[in-house]
Amino acid sequence: MNIANSSNTSQTQKLDINIFKAYDIRGIVGENLDEYTSYIIGQAIAKQADAQNQKIICVGFDGRISSPRLAKNLINGIISTGIHVIDIGMVTTPLTYFTTFNTPKELLEQGLECKSSIMITGSHNPPNYNGFKIVIDNKTLYGQDILDLYNICIDESFNKNHNIINGRVFNYDIFPEYKNNIITTVKLHSKLKVAIDCGNGVAGNFAPQILNALGCEVIELFCEVDGNFPNHHPDPAKIENLQDLIKCVKENDCDIGLAFDGDGDRLGVVTKEGNIIYPDRQLILFSLDVLNRNPNAKIVFDVKCTANLAPAIKNAGGEPIMYKTGHSIIKAYMKEQNCLLGGEMSGHIFFKERWFGFDDGIYAAARLLEILSKSENPSQVLNNLPDSYCTPEIQIDCSNMNINQFKIVELFKEYIIENMGKFIDGNINYIDGVRIDYPNGFGLVRASNTTPTVVMRFEGKTQEFLHNIKNLFNEILNNIIKVNS
Repeated sequence: MNIANSSNTSQTQKLDINIFKAYDIRGIVGENLDEYTSYIIGQAIAKQADAQNQKIICVGFDGRISSPRLAKNLINGIISTGIHVIDIGMVTTPLTYFTTFNTPKELLEQGLECKSSIMITGSHNPPNYNGFKIVIDNKTLYGQDILDLYNICIDESFNKNHNIINGRVFNYDIFPEYKNNIITTVKLHSKLKVAIDCGNGVAGNFAPQILNALGCEVIELFCEVDGNFPNHHPDPAKIENLQDLIKCVKENDCDIGLAFDGDGDRLGVVTKEGNIIYPDRQLILFSLDVLNRNPNAKIVFDVKCTANLAPAIKNAGGEPIMYKTGHSIIKAYMKEQNCLLGGEMSGHIFFKERWFGFDDGIYAAARLLEILSKSENPSQVLNNLPDSYCTPEIQIDCSNMNINQFKIVELFKEYIIENMGKFIDGNINYIDGVRIDYPNGFGLVRASNTTPTVVMRFEGKTQEFLHNIKNLFNEILNNIIKVNS
């Protein structure tokens, strides 16, 4: 079927507003995401780009089975509006970001500077999911910008001009320039033996090449791209997905293990002994490194991060800033506040110092190895980072409740305000849900912007405090759910 000749009405009838999420567009292929939606979304993004004087958009796609097909129709939608496309093929999400800062010379000579991109990716979602991460004029779209795309799609007057000359498609391999940029600016001081687990995600096509070029001895695990993800899910934030890597590191006597998510923008780390170094602890190490060269630098992190992070930044002469969760939100805030480094508990690390300010799991891995290569015992460097007893991210499914996650967190906040005397010893932060910090740890409850879940995380300097703060939050939450069920 020729998508380009399909009527706009038939396409918008198939458009599900629920695929327009807080940070991206994401749906289930064959149910609410298909060739029709991909084509019309391509048109809508192109219209939004054109309104900001953007004449060319970079398009890349991940290793999912549905991605090439969605990419083809997305590109057809874009060029139908007269906007041009740089097609960089199957890549990681960071490679699309990289292209928006490194337009090919031949396009610059034609006056086509590329500062916009679309990545077709389902990230760490199940194999039947897919979606679009969107950048226009070097700004990652989120929130209202995503909803604006939906409104453009359903506008009856949308793209009624049939006299438009189609844009052109330029095929380009951006990886050599990306690789050269990393290996000429990141230098290892000693050779490291590194195990990498790409979970059959698209990072498998690129991470081994980068690390080998940096001089590492690389042990590859699940680096063959397979959109069915036959070995384990490509999400390093989940402990169960790191077990193969831990085993590989120990069996091969590696200095360190690195794991990447499905589209390569997040990093997981395990030590020689098999200890998991969560991203908020990684961020302590990255902060100390950046602040060594840039005193007084601002560093931003999300509300799920360890309470050990802010004091470490402050003690090193930096300015710690806690902010809302969301990779798009953090990137925008970094730009606004001129931060040199940012990070999230989920594994997104953003380097502005010596890099471009976007999240990139492979680049973060290179920077980590650069730091560790200065030590005779890399694992000791990681194990010596400040630590506490903590829970992983706890998610409470609200999909079958009579109350959604946002209302639950709102009622939780109201309870805290009404009973402030009970929490007088804690520092209460409402920037994203409710986080209460005590001298011995913290508790957090917030509403997920991407799934119908309430997210909780707890930390304590002692197991007793961790147990108590967790029980306190659970008691309040269970009462709220019970009363409203």
